[in-house]
Amino acid sequence: MKAVVMRADWEPRPDARLDETQLRTRKAPANLVWRRPTFSWEEVGLPAPGVGEVLLRIRRCGVCGSDTHCYETDDAGYVLFSGPTRLPCVVGHEYSAEVVELGKGVQNLRVGDLVCAEGMLGCGVCEACRVGRPNQCPRLEMVGFSAPGAFAEYVVANERFLWNLAPLADRLGSAAAALELAALVEPIGCAFNGMFVSSTPAPPGGWVGVFGCGPIGLGAVALARAAGAAGIAAFDVVPERCALALELGADIALHPGECDPADVLRTMSGGWGADMIVEAAGAAQLTMPFIERAFAPGGRMVYLGRTGQRAPVLLDVLVTQAAGIVGARGHVGGGCFPRILRLMERGRLPVRSMITCRLPFAHTLEALVQSTDRRNGKVLVDYDGV
Repeated sequence: MKAVVMRADWEPRPDARLDETQLRTRKAPANLVWRRPTFSWEEVGLPAPGVGEVLLRIRRCGVCGSDTHCYETDDAGYVLFSGPTRLPCVVGHEYSAEVVELGKGVQNLRVGDLVCAEGMLGCGVCEACRVGRPNQCPRLEMVGFSAPGAFAEYVVANERFLWNLAPLADRLGSAAAALELAALVEPIGCAFNGMFVSSTPAPPGGWVGVFGCGPIGLGAVALARAAGAAGIAAFDVVPERCALALELGADIALHPGECDPADVLRTMSGGWGADMIVEAAGAAQLTMPFIERAFAPGGRMVYLGRTGQRAPVLLDVLVTQAAGIVGARGHVGGGCFPRILRLMERGRLPVRSMITCRLPFAHTLEALVQSTDRRNGKVLVDYDGV
């Protein structure tokens, strides 16, 4: 079958501290070890489902910012993505698909079912998984980075990572519409996990600030609106993304270089400040000075961006405001997928406008290039397209 495969040279940075397992498995933070990446079409073997697994025909797959960060490099040629990666690997993980074959022991799915899939594969038996922290599994495999991904004609997945789209398709009256929306569940799930699982949620009537209006930030805007925020201020350096933020529910969307975001948030809230701030820009070294001044009493910042860089924080502000900073990785556990799907089914998460570019499967490499200009909301690969 045809697939887009990422390859790179294993050249650990001189200052990289890798343990024996990372050296043995060659699965390590990508920005520390993988240099000079390439993406190309290859013929790879058709996978066969094992016990509890199904074979899926991919129908839609979004280009994630993490895919973009694998495509891009720093000045030394190392990929920008900092998550655990094992190469070569078929890329792509924000997908919806159709079940075409069942392995032994599959209980809840049938051939022909439409599904969307979690992309973080916890082992299920370690303490982190068993106490409800699957995103922190020490043996975590990541679809499209260390496990075979979805920029391919087919992929195999365990049914425990799949969610049936029948209720969504029934509500929308369209399988195609359900498949498109379902490809957005994973990036929105990252925002959901940060805002409602990892952190104390902002209560209805709270004030929310969102820094960075890529797909995860846009998901945060839509979720905050669905959760009853009194007001939402979004900030991004790209005008097109600010316009999308307004369309998805922000009251204000501004370039942070053309305003003082802290003043904007305090003015919007009548001086109170932000009850929740989502940092989805991956630029904490630039955004923290504003965020510190914007905290409401008891306010929370959810850090979703990743840079691999240290950012100074004035901890005294956290004491004064009884504020907090929470980091959040991933999109699984905590009911992220089923709750997002229910919101979509009920029309309470109208996010289709987030998709601003659709390209057919044959143009997947062009989709990766398109994602690097950062003017789109979500670039989506349509496997039914021509």
